[in-house]
Amino acid sequence: MSRFLIVGMTSLAAFALLVRHAFADAIVDAPDRPWEACGNCHGVDGISATAHFPKLAGQKRAYIEKQLRDFRSGLRINDNGQMSGTGDFPDHALELAAAYFSQLSAPSPESRENNNISRAKTIVESGVPKAGVPACRSCHNGDANLEPWLEAQHAGYLAKQLKDFKSGVRGNDKVMADIARRLSDDDIEEVAGFLASTPRPPGKH
Repeated sequence: MSRFLIVGMTSLAAFALLVRHAFADAIVDAPDRPWEACGNCHGVDGISATAHFPKLAGQKRAYIEKQLRDFRSGLRINDNGQMSGTGDFPDHALELAAAYFSQLSAPSPESRENNNISRAKTIVESGVPKAGVPACRSCHNGDANLEPWLEAQHAGYLAKQLKDFKSGVRGNDKVMADIARRLSDDDIEEVAGFLASTPRPPGKH
């Protein structure tokens, strides 16, 4: 590799880091700080204290923004009314909140036992083709912006979302609803526990 190419790549990486820091500063210096309202439940650091509220730190910006819009429009309602405040958020506030949480460092995985780690790992990494269940990571990876990171999320939160998809309580993703209906409740609990105790891929928010 030539010296000029190395210098060019180094400069590009430094520029990208500078842009990211400038963007983060712009978010924090914004005249309105909508993430502070979110932080009452999700934590200003994006790491919520209980599984009633998902950890938002390092979550994909596009995913957070879509969920906020779905709550605001009524397309997603499986929150027991806790997200009703999004009705007062204009578009730019939703965008600022999503951008703020997405640039925070990802949470650490939970420490917990998984009774059937082999089964859970198979579902996450390979799926169950005979049952029509694709691998979780076939969609929940670094390439799909609208599919959230699942690793290091609260196990209880993940399990509730899958069960809500399965029962139809959460209706803003037909693909997930179809997949969840093919999982047993035991599978859901095991997969949720496995994902919660798995670190997010290195370098991924």
